[in-house]
Amino acid sequence: MSEEASDTPDQTSPETCDVCIVGAGIAGLNALCVASTYLARDQRIILVDRRDRVGGMWVDTYDYVRLHQPHELFTAGDIGWTLDAAPSYLATKGEVLDHFEHCLQVIRERVRVDELFGHTLESDEETDGVVRITCRSKDGHTVDITAKRLIKAYGFRVETNDPLAVSSSRVRSISPDHTDIRGAVADDDAPVWVIGSGKTAMDTVHTLVTRRPGRQVNLVAGTGTYFLNRDKAFPSGAARWWRGVRPNAIIARCARRFDGTNEDDLVEWSRSLYGTSPIPEARHFLLGILSEAESATIAAGLHEVIMDHFVDAVDDGDSVDIVLRSGTTVPVAPRSWIVNCTGYLLTTEVPYEPYVSASGAVVSIQPRSATFHVSSFAGYYLTHLLFQGKIRDTPLYAVDTQEVYRRAKTAVPFVMLTLSYRNIGVVADVLPTSALTGCGLDFDRWYPLPRRLVGTLGFLATHRRDRVVQERALDRVGERFGVRTGVLDHAAIAG
Repeated sequence: MSEEASDTPDQTSPETCDVCIVGAGIAGLNALCVASTYLARDQRIILVDRRDRVGGMWVDTYDYVRLHQPHELFTAGDIGWTLDAAPSYLATKGEVLDHFEHCLQVIRERVRVDELFGHTLESDEETDGVVRITCRSKDGHTVDITAKRLIKAYGFRVETNDPLAVSSSRVRSISPDHTDIRGAVADDDAPVWVIGSGKTAMDTVHTLVTRRPGRQVNLVAGTGTYFLNRDKAFPSGAARWWRGVRPNAIIARCARRFDGTNEDDLVEWSRSLYGTSPIPEARHFLLGILSEAESATIAAGLHEVIMDHFVDAVDDGDSVDIVLRSGTTVPVAPRSWIVNCTGYLLTTEVPYEPYVSASGAVVSIQPRSATFHVSSFAGYYLTHLLFQGKIRDTPLYAVDTQEVYRRAKTAVPFVMLTLSYRNIGVVADVLPTSALTGCGLDFDRWYPLPRRLVGTLGFLATHRRDRVVQERALDRVGERFGVRTGVLDHAAIAG
């Protein structure tokens, strides 16, 4: 990006590019990677992100986070990792950010990429066959961009957690996003109360109980979260030839069983077959992954688990009580740590926007018009459809998953998996084979080629027949909860 464009508040000549991508996280990097395969070396992409570097939520999240899945399955397009580690290795935050930088460098060798970091998208408008975009820097300067295409790769718009507001002056309320618990918290003798039961909570408890065995760590778990069992989905070594269940097979089984009303039955079924959790009665699944060993270590290290929701910590004379949503209170020791590990996904309010504009020039990747279970897949496949000129006419289903989450949290994972399985089938019918085989995000890549081929042949034989059942289930979700679902009405969008 030119110095004049970045530093001049009253810009008279807009920057021009072939495509502008807003968001430099995993969704934006996949969009960028795919776009680079369609453009010539002298064509230009402008990459915009409000952060100061590539990485998305990984820039801001807690320092002891690790990938859920084997690291090689988390990438942009088909760009390989340079990390010298076993395939099953779970990369650290720093290693993930290094890989993002590597991906960006690889893409820069294919096409001109100009980064506009530290900027946010302020407005966009389609006029005269182009998209006119205005971005604003942190210090208030504006940059105008004219692009042939715009990809708003917002993803889940994950924000950091602040410490929970508490009334008590005798407890210490913190967030792992702002306080590294491996320091003062881990070395302190006071009890810890972890609020939440998702992956952040599991990482936090695991870190505390392994660094200092015997430390009093407690969990206020809400209704509890269970996880995909990593040992079943990603067996290590030669066992990949005969053990484990392919992740795509699990998705297919969930999608075939879900009828739009039976999420409670699917919780019991999926948890017993494919799940693990240190909380036996856990009810919610948000696509996280945990090993049996991690789950056992966490369960053994927890002093107390409370199946309720945190409301406040209040002083009562010389004592302190945690107040729960049920109205009950739990006494806690003064100077206890309250660690906010409540959820990130689908919690940030965002306005509705269709995943593609009426003209087909603007793509928006966000949960109000979701097309796949994770934003990385959307970044990858929607960008292929965009550059193939097929995105407007390919009949993808879209679901307002944020509204489903608000109204029926238990149903969310099964809606997302059914939606993704249905749309992958549609994409497979319209994109070239190279686009499908070049997706490095595919979890089935963990398995040897013969096992993958068997799964692929089964998918190709059944996906059109399955599609009818899946559409009926998703339509039923829309009717039950009053949420948007179905193929976009482009005439209505244009109107």
